[in-house]
Amino acid sequence: MRKLFRRPLTALTCAIALGLQACGEGPPPEEGQAPLAQASAAATLARTSADAETDILVALQAIPGLTVVREGPSRFPGTRFFVLTYDQPVDHQHPEGQRFQQRMTLLHRATQAPVVLASSGYSIGTSAGQFEPTALLQANQLLVEHRFFGDSTPAPANFEHLTLEQAAADHHRIVTAFKSLYGAKWVSTGGSKGGMTSLYHRAFYPDDVDATVAYVAPNSHGPKDPRYIQFLSRVGDAGCRERIRDFQRDALSRREELVPLVAADATAQGLTLDFLGADKTFEFMMLELPFSFWQYGNPATCPAIPAPGAPAEQVLDALDGIVGYVAFSDLGIHFFSPYYFQAGTQLGSYRSDERHLHGLVRYPGEYGPAALVTFPIEPYGFDRRAIPRIEAWVKARGERILLVYGELDPWSTNAFEVRERNDSYRFFVPGGNHGSSISKLPEAERTVALERLSTWMGLQPTESGRVAMKASALATGEEPVEPLVLDRRRLPPQE
Repeated sequence: MRKLFRRPLTALTCAIALGLQACGEGPPPEEGQAPLAQASAAATLARTSADAETDILVALQAIPGLTVVREGPSRFPGTRFFVLTYDQPVDHQHPEGQRFQQRMTLLHRATQAPVVLASSGYSIGTSAGQFEPTALLQANQLLVEHRFFGDSTPAPANFEHLTLEQAAADHHRIVTAFKSLYGAKWVSTGGSKGGMTSLYHRAFYPDDVDATVAYVAPNSHGPKDPRYIQFLSRVGDAGCRERIRDFQRDALSRREELVPLVAADATAQGLTLDFLGADKTFEFMMLELPFSFWQYGNPATCPAIPAPGAPAEQVLDALDGIVGYVAFSDLGIHFFSPYYFQAGTQLGSYRSDERHLHGLVRYPGEYGPAALVTFPIEPYGFDRRAIPRIEAWVKARGERILLVYGELDPWSTNAFEVRERNDSYRFFVPGGNHGSSISKLPEAERTVALERLSTWMGLQPTESGRVAMKASALATGEEPVEPLVLDRRRLPPQE
């Protein structure tokens, strides 16, 4: 069980760059040119290249409101990596008021190269990495930490200003500031909540970027959208779905046996469960289990779900591997609290199916965003117009948008719709989950996606061919890239 469901914590995945931005050897020497002159020309070219690289730091330091925190090592040949902060108003309607520093990272290749504006929708790490569009395009990458997450949290934090509109305005100001330095084509991207971030930024400021690639971006109606229950009642095969339900019923019926072991397991992992308590943590994890199983897994692992009456150790190993104690621990609640606030006020979320667990749940109807925020969010209410406005814009007016979803991923049940007449496209990876990407699409659909992305970015035919070759390398795992989607079961390293 442990091997099937648990994955080791690892450092950020390394990507192998081809170094296509190298300057080369320069023009051939003129006929009869002396070796000394050749050497002098080569030295001059080298100095020019070095000066150009030095100038990027000077150029960054000249952007008003931008602070270069440090330059760090980069694993990608021909690139430089910077950790930055940008001065932002907490309330864009009143920029004279409170300010905060929004953290970003920049992977710089060349000012003439395309720019990938990326968002995870959460906090970000500060070591060099690149996402799929960055690797495909050999682009610059500007990764933005979402407001109210990580180091980009105002002090004091007034959650009234954690809205789609305010976050979109953050990105708009950043794009405006950097376009004076990077004048080539821009593409925004993100996965899951980051994909939503890229879409609502695009809806509010459609001309900021030239195109958008959003991965597995959900489109929820309300904080407890029942459409997810319908999806989970059909996904996969009936035998697997029933095995999951049997596992839930069996585990919840053994609550008195298992809850003390949950508390002990969490303690052994260095986690505390003070906010929810061990009993509610156990119940919420069991309610979450079907969603998490299909979000991150596939039918091949279904036979490994313990049958009724399995030893307690197997039950808890499966529960931790599929759902993860950390997501419901005090550490996880603190990390994800801004997300749960957004889910409970604008973004929406899913409803868990409790119908087959009658008499086994002690907190019926409680599992949802409001129960996972450390302060009451009811006074804020839920804005039922926020996401439908974004949904309507994406469908009717969204141009040059590429959406990628996973066939098995529950979040795909509410996939945004686009129209090809707007030069926008939506694809589903067969058998894919929340880690779906362009490189995992079937060849025919991948070809269409890459051709449109190359065209949107103004690439020449020879460059488009290189993009296709890069996608093939990513598909076979020869060149790993950073996952754009944050795995709730395993939080990123805390800095």
